[in-house]
Amino acid sequence: MIEYPDSPYRVPFDGSFSVADCASDPLDKVPGKKELRSLLKDEVKQISELQRKLYADNRFSLLIIVQALDAAGKDGTIRAVMSGVNPAGCQVSSFKAPSSEELDHDFLWRTSCDLPERGIIGIFNRSYYEEVLAVKVHPEYLAAQRLPFADVDDIWESRYQSIRDQEAHLARNGTRILKFWLNVSKDEQKKRFMERLTNPEKHWKFSKSDLASRQLWPDYMQAFQQALNATSTVEAPWYAIPADNKPWMRLAVARLVKQELASLPLTYPDQKLEEIQRFDQYKQALMDE
Repeated sequence: MIEYPDSPYRVPFDGSFSVADCASDPLDKVPGKKELRSLLKDEVKQISELQRKLYADNRFSLLIIVQALDAAGKDGTIRAVMSGVNPAGCQVSSFKAPSSEELDHDFLWRTSCDLPERGIIGIFNRSYYEEVLAVKVHPEYLAAQRLPFADVDDIWESRYQSIRDQEAHLARNGTRILKFWLNVSKDEQKKRFMERLTNPEKHWKFSKSDLASRQLWPDYMQAFQQALNATSTVEAPWYAIPADNKPWMRLAVARLVKQELASLPLTYPDQKLEEIQRFDQYKQALMDE
């Protein structure tokens, strides 16, 4: 089995993860912003080179899942880490409130339709985990799903099991999975909300529902803790990344993505010897045009 990147931010597989003990600031001394941007640029360059090899090899895919509360920096992190990657080899899928068609299927259906094919890096900006996070905090959402079994107390463990089964299946078939929880503190989220309210260029980012969700902070923290403990596995580990320092957070995510791609046994396809022997003929044909 291929090992996933080790990290002090990787959520343990034994169910011992605690949100209360999880840092929202980096554990180590942090370089300045200029150096962080330079380091990120180097990581992105390596990710781009590895992505080309992933695409050419065409045996593996990489699924990156990003979950966080509002203002944690999901969009900016995805944009920064994937900025140098060939768009042909990368796809980003965002999931908001489900449509009526999506509600007529099981909770994994709509995201399954967007899973990355072989050779592709796929990013889920939010994901099926909303079904054990936002829906768990707001169980009234379940009414629209018209589930055949009404026991709400049992539904969460069955969903955790479905997620573990799905991710293990994907891993067995060549999809590597990295899951990031961007852990922003309540104080930092408040600062970012205030900036959105005072900066006209960021007004569009704010919604009154952000304040309503903020009032349920303890419920969301409990839901994250339970979900991460139940679904951080060898096949699909979670990484709880401190999110109060955005430049550092982006670098931390990029490094883990780079390490994961570098760990894969990627190779460029070999041309058959007889085909290579014809290359001189092909070159001559081009020269003779």
